Amino acid sequence: MNANLNWNPDKIYDYLIIGSGMGGSAVVSALAESGSSILMVERGDFIRQEKENWSVPELALNRRYAAEEKWLDSRGNEFTPRMYYNVGGNSKFFGGSAFRLREKDFDSQWPLDYSEMAPWYKKAEEILGVRGKQGEDPTEPSDQSYPLPPIPHEQAVRDLSRKLTKQGLHPFHLPIAVDQGPEGRCRKGSPCDGFPCMVRAKGDAENRMLRPLLLKESSPLTFLTNTRALRLLAGPDNTITGAVLFRNGKEYIQKARRVILSAGAVNSAALLLNSADTDMPEGLANSSGYVGRCYMAHTNTVLLALSLFRKNPTVFQKTLAVNDFYNQGWGNIQLRGKVKKEMLQNKKQLAFRLFPDFIAQRSMDLWLMSEDSPNPENRVTFENGRIRINLNPTENRGHEKLIRAARKMMRKAGYPLLFTDRRGIEAVQHQCGTLRMGGNSDNSVLNKWCRSWDHPNLYVVDASFFPASAAVNPALTIAAMGLRVGTYLKNLPHKGDLC
Repeated sequence: MNANLNWNPDKIYDYLIIGSGMGGSAVVSALAESGSSILMVERGDFIRQEKENWSVPELALNRRYAAEEKWLDSRGNEFTPRMYYNVGGNSKFFGGSAFRLREKDFDSQWPLDYSEMAPWYKKAEEILGVRGKQGEDPTEPSDQSYPLPPIPHEQAVRDLSRKLTKQGLHPFHLPIAVDQGPEGRCRKGSPCDGFPCMVRAKGDAENRMLRPLLLKESSPLTFLTNTRALRLLAGPDNTITGAVLFRNGKEYIQKARRVILSAGAVNSAALLLNSADTDMPEGLANSSGYVGRCYMAHTNTVLLALSLFRKNPTVFQKTLAVNDFYNQGWGNIQLRGKVKKEMLQNKKQLAFRLFPDFIAQRSMDLWLMSEDSPNPENRVTFENGRIRINLNPTENRGHEKLIRAARKMMRKAGYPLLFTDRRGIEAVQHQCGTLRMGGNSDNSVLNKWCRSWDHPNLYVVDASFFPASAAVNPALTIAAMGLRVGTYLKNLPHKGDLC
């Protein structure tokens, strides 16, 4: 792949896309046939296909591939976020969960409803190769369908599903973007959830959207890795004229007719704040004062359920979910990738550190996820060149009820020993909300097409556009929105009309 060889820093590109995660890759896949000149920049590099991709000690203990940077919390204390800067963004490490937001999730905070997103969800599911089974989940959208059949449960998960059904619950096959069907790429038994895929079986942004473009003999995309956008530049009539890029130790001013920011909810907000100028001293796109505000990342807890006298031999565990508590506002329960002993050795709980192998061999591992409310005081700021997350934890009674419900259902299913591992500020996998879309410019940054209210040629397509987080994984919604916005832009004139 040599798409970066034709980069011309003096050229004015039709589109400059900053970030190659799920949002940026979806946009560029929709724009690919537009005839536009497109430059995409990614601050990281490609993740090599190597044996370390699947090494649990390398990722769990040595943090291979993870960003080394430190962020600050509201008290000024440093913490290490779970961030990855590489081609494909954090999607290279996601577990493949591919939920649509439920119809009720598009409440009054959203400037569009589910029907506007439905065709783009369908297209995103086809591109990512989502597997699932319609009709099992009581909360699924009325038009839900899947392009591929579900990944079958292994015996221990099948037994759990049967026991949960006897309790009156409605366990269902988790919708997941992993090529594990007949003749699929997946090598069952390799780590998946939280690991890059060595055989490209995961439906991540690079594998499914970006890589096919770069492999074309005549790629429509100019792509630069190891290139960081430092700030955006504003010109006459509030248009964004381009960005300052840092590459190979040098700064370049790259001009473009339209700029699409897809660096992730935290970094996109930080970039706009760092781009303040004399006309907008509080940051670009920030006339509402909402840039960086309403940071959300879900309220998450891992529940490890054990039966002392029964091991769990499941290899690919991430196939089941429960949404019986979703409409009460408590959240979603889903199985996560099978926990390994190395993942427990650095935990605070004494039992995890003393008996990691015993616990990992016997646990059935659940991810409990509740909606994080959009509080304007929970925000991203950029101070003296450093990212700060001002997060004020609030009591989430729905999440506490979800934990109790999950513990109760697992005890009744024959797992009497239960451990909870609550995730803190460092869990930024589902970051969203910092550049929220809305119906007017008073309390939002973007309109329903992810275009800045302040700058007619600036679009933001990553999880920062979420006005509310819902309680399901955001990846599919980001991809669907990217396809929607990219198609919208493709149908606009390449030059001149910036509305």
